[in-house]
Amino acid sequence: MDEKPHDDPSPAEAPPDGPEGGAPTHHAHPPLSPEFRRRAAWAAAALFVLALFFGAWGLWRVIAPASGDLKSQLAISESSARRLREQNEVLAQRVATLSRSDQISRDANRDVQRTLSERDEEIAGLRADVAFYERLVGATAQRRGLSVHAIRFQPQGDTAWHFTTTLTQNLNRGAVSSGGLQLQIEGTRDGKREVLAWSMLRQDQAAAGLPYSFKYFQQVEGDIFLPEGFEPVRVQVQLKPRSGAAVEQSFTWADSTRDSPLNGTGEDAPPTAGG
Repeated sequence: MDEKPHDDPSPAEAPPDGPEGGAPTHHAHPPLSPEFRRRAAWAAAALFVLALFFGAWGLWRVIAPASGDLKSQLAISESSARRLREQNEVLAQRVATLSRSDQISRDANRDVQRTLSERDEEIAGLRADVAFYERLVGATAQRRGLSVHAIRFQPQGDTAWHFTTTLTQNLNRGAVSSGGLQLQIEGTRDGKREVLAWSMLRQDQAAAGLPYSFKYFQQVEGDIFLPEGFEPVRVQVQLKPRSGAAVEQSFTWADSTRDSPLNGTGEDAPPTAGG
């Protein structure tokens, strides 16, 4: 019987790596214990917190000023505020001083203006008196007999009026002119013409005329009463001397109730004393 040829073994077969001739063996690390893992986690957390702390500290150092800078800035601010308060007090005092000076100047100027106005009025009055005397008794004065120089009315109430009449005469120098003065006022009431006699104006049926007696001039004063609704238009002055003919002169109510030369102002103003 034929024998099968025997296969020759492979020229070189690598011996098995493992102890038993199996697959290669890897050396494995021993497993980590739970305690080690906990400590590692705490260490990592601590490092993270420490990193955050140093990062925040560095950011604060960059952004926030140092405490010394804050104190310095506070001191500078307080010093500036103190200087501003001092300057404000100085300016307020200066303004108050200027205001007082300005008020004093205004008061003084007002007093001066009032004094000048009073002096001007006195001078105007004196000039009017001189002009009046010159026309009355001067060398070139026109000779006139008894006459009414002016009359002026001033209201005393709703219906009462006070009047001042200036009488003059220079025809008979040194001679005394005497007699009585009465008024008569013409006007309208309820659209109708009406004339008020002396007795009606004085509200006395037996009213006598106001007496006068002078050499050159005299002012005669009195009061009258106008009825309600009466609108005066013209005033008539009646002079009844003891000897000689009566004298009558008329004046408009408008001229008699406003400041004008006719009523005692300006160059024709009569003096306040009689003569």
